[in-house]
Amino acid sequence: MLHTVAAFDRLGEENAFAVLARATALAAQGKDIINLGIGQPDFKTPGHIVEAAIKALKDGHHGYTPATGLLATREAVVRRTLTTTGVEVSPENVMILPGGKPTMYAAIIMFGEPGAEIMYPDPGFPIYRSMIEFTGATPVPIPIREENGFAFSAEETLALITQKTRLIILNSPANPTGGVTPKAEIDKLVKGLEKHPDVAILSDEIYDVMTYDGEQHTSLLNYPEIRDRLIVLNGWSKTWAMTGWRMGWSIWPNGEKGGNLYDKVRKLAVNCWSCVNAPSQFAGIAAIDGPQDEVEKMMKAFDRRRKIVVEGLNDLPGVSCITPKGAFYAFPNVSKTGWKAKKLASELLDDAGVALIGGPDFGVLGEGYIRLSYANSEENILRALERMKAFLNRTHNQG
Repeated sequence: MLHTVAAFDRLGEENAFAVLARATALAAQGKDIINLGIGQPDFKTPGHIVEAAIKALKDGHHGYTPATGLLATREAVVRRTLTTTGVEVSPENVMILPGGKPTMYAAIIMFGEPGAEIMYPDPGFPIYRSMIEFTGATPVPIPIREENGFAFSAEETLALITQKTRLIILNSPANPTGGVTPKAEIDKLVKGLEKHPDVAILSDEIYDVMTYDGEQHTSLLNYPEIRDRLIVLNGWSKTWAMTGWRMGWSIWPNGEKGGNLYDKVRKLAVNCWSCVNAPSQFAGIAAIDGPQDEVEKMMKAFDRRRKIVVEGLNDLPGVSCITPKGAFYAFPNVSKTGWKAKKLASELLDDAGVALIGGPDFGVLGEGYIRLSYANSEENILRALERMKAFLNRTHNQG
């Protein structure tokens, strides 16, 4: 019998992929499935981005690239960061990676080990906790509460820090809740972190441009007092509908004061994924420097759908939903339906043909909620809401 190391038995899953597989299998059997589970835009990558990759291939860009990414790609990220945050960063702090998850992986394994504590949002992206547990570190949930508009509380977060805390993971705009943490709350957090100079911060800002109703995303890059211990995660997947391209970037501290984190992640890249393929990087440059019309069109569509979703969810028996301020998710409260959240999500898929994700897949505080992605057409969203209403009217308090 083969014996793998115990850490692999602690790895979790991202259940959105399991739901996608199950929904696909049901569809293959002839069942009409509306998928509101997967977290990816339902738009195609804009044409000029695709053409840039094709041109790169035709021009012979078929070989290895630097482990940190092409200089031109890193410089494009520098330009984009200045545009969106007003902050100048050096390309020597920018890392190009195959998606967003490698940044999570790298940061968590740098700081996670038995005896250490890593704080993460709950409900939050499930890979945070999965990777923390993989390292043997203790996962410490930061409560993300509906009564706070699904923003984190600076006071509550700071109170969780101990002498064992190595890393704090933050996410705004947030998956799965759609919450956006106000600048005033981030100001309080950063002020409080002055008392904890040895704690690193990973800020997941992958949904940075996806805000509504005049809300503004506040990047932690805007706080120079924490720059020497700040890792910022971002990428192309959501903003430019490039999930399958596997293109992410992150900004790391450099030099001894910043723990030489940039060089550590560079070495990890050399040992793990080598580099990101060249054609995708040329596509990434085109995405940043090219026209943003398709991004704006996509965000207007998401905004329309968001309003339809919130109105429709609040019309369902036993369901209430606050209005999400960011990303493309709603996180309705289903505690008054009589159903446990995961059981409800499962039954809605099998019975009503609507794929959703149960809140507990995003953390221990996810019970009583489900995640609905409105990265689908208005027509499909309305059909899904009708099916959900019929199901709940028929089965209310049966769960």
